Amino acid sequence: MSNLVKKRSPHSGKFERWMGKEAIQRAYDMTARVGWYGPPINITDCPGSVWVTKDGDFIGTFGRGEFASALDSLADVFKQAMKVPQYGFNTGFTSISDALSRASGGFGRTLNFNKVGATGVVAVTNSLHKLGPQPIAGVAAAAAPGGTAYVSSDTGGFTFDNPAVGSYRLTGADVAASVVGNALLIYDRIFGVAKTMNSTATEAVTGDPTRYQSTTVTAEDYIGGNFGFVEVGLTALAATAHNWTVCTYDDQANASSTLPSLTGNSGAIVHRLDHPVMQWFAPLASGDSGMRAWTQMQCSASVATGLINFCIGHPLGVCLMPIVNYTLPFDWLTNRNQAPRIFANAYISFLEMTKPATTATTYTGGLYMASTSS
Repeated sequence: MSNLVKKRSPHSGKFERWMGKEAIQRAYDMTARVGWYGPPINITDCPGSVWVTKDGDFIGTFGRGEFASALDSLADVFKQAMKVPQYGFNTGFTSISDALSRASGGFGRTLNFNKVGATGVVAVTNSLHKLGPQPIAGVAAAAAPGGTAYVSSDTGGFTFDNPAVGSYRLTGADVAASVVGNALLIYDRIFGVAKTMNSTATEAVTGDPTRYQSTTVTAEDYIGGNFGFVEVGLTALAATAHNWTVCTYDDQANASSTLPSLTGNSGAIVHRLDHPVMQWFAPLASGDSGMRAWTQMQCSASVATGLINFCIGHPLGVCLMPIVNYTLPFDWLTNRNQAPRIFANAYISFLEMTKPATTATTYTGGLYMASTSS
C-alpha cells in the first residue's frame, strides 16, 4: 500500500455530500479518535478508491457528489462500475477482462451471508462471530495456552476451496443492513484464545496464527495491520470493575511488547468487545503497527463469571451503511486499487464497529471473489 501515500484527498464537499456528515464522522471516530495504528482502511461502500488513514484523513480517487447523495446516485453506480479505472491495476490479475473471464469461467466463488446481530451499546463494537444463521455461529476459541488458529473449515467459517495456483481476491459484494449508520468490518479472524476468568494470575499464550505472519513490510502477509481485541463470549461478565493489564504480544518485527492497560467494563454484555467506547481494537505499544501473536493475558480483578476471548484479526475492508434496507453494490475490482487478497483457509468474519444505536442489526448479502490463476 505504499502507493497510497502519493494519493490526493477527495474533494471534501463532494465526499461529504455523497457519504453524509454522520458517516464521515464515524470513519474519523473509528481511526483518528481511537489511535488506529495500522495502514489505511478501504471504504468499500463508496465509488472510487477511497481509504481512511490513521489520522482520520481520506485519500484516493473519488468522482461523485457533485449534486447527489449515495441514494440519489445509486443507478449511476451500476453504470460507472462498468468503466475501466484510470489508475494502475495491481490485484494479481493481468487485466480487468482477465479477472472477469476467470470469475465467469469457473474460477469465481460467491460467499453468501445473513448475520442477525445482537443488542449492543452505543459507540461500542459488537462481534458477529458467535451469531448466525449464515454462516452458522462460530465456536469458542480453545483455552490457553494453545488457543485456536482459525481456518475456513472451522465451525462458523465460510466454506470455500483453495485454488491450486494463485489466490482468491475479493472482487465485489452486495450488502444490506436493517439499521442505518452501521459500519461493518470484514476481517480475517486469524486467532483466538479463551481466558480463564475469576483469576488475577498471568496466563501464558503459546498458540500462533498461520496467516499474516511475515516481518517483511512489502509482503502481502505482513504482520502490520493485525489488530488484537478482547471479545465477550456467550456468558456476560459479572459486575466487577477490571482492566486488562500486563498483557503481552509479539509485534510486527516479532519482538516482545506489552499492551497498554485496556479498561474493561463491569457486567459487559455478550458479543460486545470489552473495550472502552470507540475502541474496536486494542491499542498497541508506541511505535508498533501490528500484532503477530498474543503471549500473555492478565486481568486486574477476579471476575467471578463470564467468557472472554483474546483475538487477532486482519482488516479487509469497512462497509459504511448510509442507507437502510437497501442492497448496496460494492465494486472492488474496477473501483479499487487492489482487490483484497483472501488467503488460503481464511476465516472471514465480521465486526459491527462502534454501533450508532443499541438496536440489533441484520446484515444480508454476498461476497464475490475470483482466483488469480486457473
